[in-house]
Amino acid sequence: MAKSKSRLGTHTRIDPQPIDAGVSITELVDRTFLAYNAARLREACQLFVRRMLDDNVTIGVSLTGALTPAGLGIAALIPLIEHGFIDWMISTGANLYHDTHFGIGLNMHVGSPFANDVTLREQGIVRIYDIFFDYEVLLETDSFFRQVIATPEFQKPMSTAEFHYRVGAYVRERERVLGQTRRSVLAAAHEFAVPIYTSSPGDSSIGMNVAAMALQDNQLVFDVSRDVNETAAIVLAAKQSGGKSGVLIIGGGSPKNFLLQTEPQIQEVLGIEEKGHDYFVQITDARPDTGGLSGATPGEAVSWGKIDPDALPDTVVCYLDNTVALPLLTAYAIANHARRPPKRLYDRREEMLATLTRRYREGLAGG
Repeated sequence: MAKSKSRLGTHTRIDPQPIDAGVSITELVDRTFLAYNAARLREACQLFVRRMLDDNVTIGVSLTGALTPAGLGIAALIPLIEHGFIDWMISTGANLYHDTHFGIGLNMHVGSPFANDVTLREQGIVRIYDIFFDYEVLLETDSFFRQVIATPEFQKPMSTAEFHYRVGAYVRERERVLGQTRRSVLAAAHEFAVPIYTSSPGDSSIGMNVAAMALQDNQLVFDVSRDVNETAAIVLAAKQSGGKSGVLIIGGGSPKNFLLQTEPQIQEVLGIEEKGHDYFVQITDARPDTGGLSGATPGEAVSWGKIDPDALPDTVVCYLDNTVALPLLTAYAIANHARRPPKRLYDRREEMLATLTRRYREGLAGG
């Protein structure tokens, strides 16, 4: 028995305090989330707060799943932006489209996943699982985007970050007129100069409206090559200045790959020496054994050069529903870390891209 005790001496005993009415979010996570995916969430919260939120870490966030329609843009993402805990983002276009509903004064409602969808269609109600909203919300949001896209400043090719930054100014102004305060991620990202990219800009109602405007000879075109190079430039700037790069992956899908491919773009394609992202936290419900990117592990990412092999101890994967995990991580981070000054990376895009371009061309000349 003594030997057994000695072998386990470095491991914390499972001996939580009973939950009472006064428990804080920190106490709940640190003392109660002791096993299974609760323990992985505890590890993610602690890694995020104790390591990733250091001032020299640049934090990129990828976002998939219908989280903004559920209100998590307002509840979690905007507070993270306000506290300086998100430096840049990659999101599905759908999340940004539905985010806009809130910013321009349109409403989403609690519904039921068991409703009759034929009846809902007849009533002009759209359903996202257990979220209901009026079909007019789509039409009014489409109209908003088409009016914005028609303005002179959008008559040119641009990165999706520039597009979202410019749209964010219009959403923020609509919030001001309506007397609202920070209801939209796009508006908050504009205010704090957090660049937001979309890895597949045609795959959403925003892209559909841009395509419709193209039929009217609108000159807006998304420059996806600039997106690839700008995102790589952000990571290179973080690492080459002596800092670190951390990724917080909410879900999986194309935004996850777009976030992680920054390192292969730097190393494999551009031939610039680098080792990979330094911190990796993913919250997902996808399994690794199906071979999909959404479930791919940090270890697998090491083989691509996406993650620094020395950083594997600083990686956590939580197999959880993001509508549960993201609010908990947000609350834990805000409770346990002071605000960070915003890095305002949007304002530095040209400078960072110029550095990336110079390093690439120097490599070509020397090769």
